[in-house]
Amino acid sequence: MSNRGPSYGMSAKVAAKIAGKRDAEKEQEAAEWISLISGIPITDSFEDWLRNGVVLCKMMNVITPGSIKKITESGGDFKMMENITNFQTAIKKFGVPEIDCFQTVDLWEKRNIALVQQCIFAVGRVAQNKPDFKWPALGPKMSDVNKREFTEEQLRAGEGMIGLQAGQNKGATQAGQSFGQTRHM
Repeated sequence: MSNRGPSYGMSAKVAAKIAGKRDAEKEQEAAEWISLISGIPITDSFEDWLRNGVVLCKMMNVITPGSIKKITESGGDFKMMENITNFQTAIKKFGVPEIDCFQTVDLWEKRNIALVQQCIFAVGRVAQNKPDFKWPALGPKMSDVNKREFTEEQLRAGEGMIGLQAGQNKGATQAGQSFGQTRHM
């Protein structure tokens, strides 16, 4: 972890807001899910258990065998951070949207653990749609495509209709309302 002093002002407010997004129950649910799949028991707090990326890499190798070729279990900080980067690359190939992925420093420096938790739930969501996934689900199932077909007649019928978002609300206006004093210029 880098040597960061205490936060003040806006930085402290941002850090407090990020920390406020953490959900202990969801973290526990995610940790148990990871432990079940990877076979690695939970030995520490959520962020400390996942910090070096080894557990995450082993979990991905169970879900999609061979997705992470090299897992470094000892070495310097950069070697451990490489595990997290390898995990992120694997989940993107697995189908997790970029928006649900966390950055390496979010986990390594324990800066945004809520985003790490969100990412793990995203992996669980995507995994449910894979036909060879045989473990319990984590989080809600991703929605399926619901493609709709409209005839030319239905499309033409909609062209003449003015939606309420077009600035018209069936004649409702604020004309005649008088609240308080008028504005003097």
